[in-house]
Amino acid sequence: MRTRVVLLTGLLALTACGGVAGADAPRRLRVEVLDTLPHDRTAFTQGLELVDGVLYEGTGRVGASSLREVDPATGEVRRRAELAPPLFGEGVTVVGDRVWQLTWREGVAVQWDRATLTEVRRVGYTGEGWGLCHDGGRLVMSDGSARLTFRDPATFQPTGQVVVRRAGEEQTRLNELECADGAVWANVWGSDEIVRVDPGSGRVTAVVDASGLLPARDRTGDQVLNGVAAVPGGDQFLVTGKNWPSMFRVRFVPAG
Repeated sequence: MRTRVVLLTGLLALTACGGVAGADAPRRLRVEVLDTLPHDRTAFTQGLELVDGVLYEGTGRVGASSLREVDPATGEVRRRAELAPPLFGEGVTVVGDRVWQLTWREGVAVQWDRATLTEVRRVGYTGEGWGLCHDGGRLVMSDGSARLTFRDPATFQPTGQVVVRRAGEEQTRLNELECADGAVWANVWGSDEIVRVDPGSGRVTAVVDASGLLPARDRTGDQVLNGVAAVPGGDQFLVTGKNWPSMFRVRFVPAG
């Protein structure tokens, strides 16, 4: 009994000073809006990435799935490539002169030529496809679970995986992804949260509260937050959602 009391006392002391529990607690962040930009309300946004001043957007739904080249300042769709039924488009990411795009339940990744937006090839994978990003050396893919899968950017073959945990508990529903500054940012499906993940440990290091960006009166049932793209060369991001009429240029800053 004495040993148990000593251990419990030590654990409480560590918790009180930010030891055991504090070490795993993610930082709380909020969204600071810098600008409001137009966004095509017909876009059921599944993937978003800003490269060389061009916004690449993947959209979903059977019969409406596409890869788009968008002017980030005006929201104008400059070019688009359609995904024929039954494909349901999901996350996208740019790798050099190619763009990878996932599909939801079809088990197919489509590789596009970036210059022409024409299809290059298709590669099969197991399970669902949700989000995708490129960290400069590998692809990072989500499937709606708490797992992130790492893939070779040339072959799309899996090379490893990590389970994402938030304060020790598995963080499921990881959706659209963005790789930036050594971290993976992930929309949490069905919520107004974006989490920052350490891809080495799988630990959620920060949680962004993005509620209030789009007024509730402007939303219907499936118009959820989904789409985060880092603005190169700084600490800013572009954030939008499915069928949202606006996109927001933001910073993620400490909450409270």
